[in-house]
Amino acid sequence: MLQVEETIKNFPYQLILGSNSPRRQELLKSLGFDYLLRPINADEDYPSDLVGSEIPVYLAEKKADEYPEEVKENEILITADTIVWLEGKVLNKPAKYDEAVKMLESLSGKMHEVFTGVCLKSGTKQTTFFDTTKVYFKKLKKEEIEYYVANFNVYDKAGGYGVQDWIGYIGIDKIEGSFYNVMGLPVKELYEELIKF
Repeated sequence: MLQVEETIKNFPYQLILGSNSPRRQELLKSLGFDYLLRPINADEDYPSDLVGSEIPVYLAEKKADEYPEEVKENEILITADTIVWLEGKVLNKPAKYDEAVKMLESLSGKMHEVFTGVCLKSGTKQTTFFDTTKVYFKKLKKEEIEYYVANFNVYDKAGGYGVQDWIGYIGIDKIEGSFYNVMGLPVKELYEELIKF
């Protein structure tokens, strides 16, 4: 126990989280590491020939490249991107009510994949990794979808849903892989990558 405590408490790098996501902030804090919050506002355009996990890996690296300061040798900048991948297509964040309803209707009764890409960057080194989770939704009723979209903040979430929200409680049959990856940060992999960085 003491060894883990020492590792976290005396971690030799200052962590910087380049993300606006309250879920990523909460998850990194729950890992036990102190960090500085420096959100990066990069656009989320990517080359059209990228598929699946290639997309969030590209975007995580793009966000790291757009960090406005030089990352020092004793700092690690953490950037991440999460996508929902359904039947060969990306479901981004919905812009309006109708779009969010349509997204959830398309996820209803099906399995989709959630990919999160994470980039760790110091002054001398960079590493990128990703995690995949399969999420199986039950057949959702129209009134369940409408209730959820009307009462919860769906517009800052890929695929128009939060696994930790009401729709996750009543709508998800099973998950294969990391629950936290669906929230936006594969914390087990992140912990392992930080320790060996």
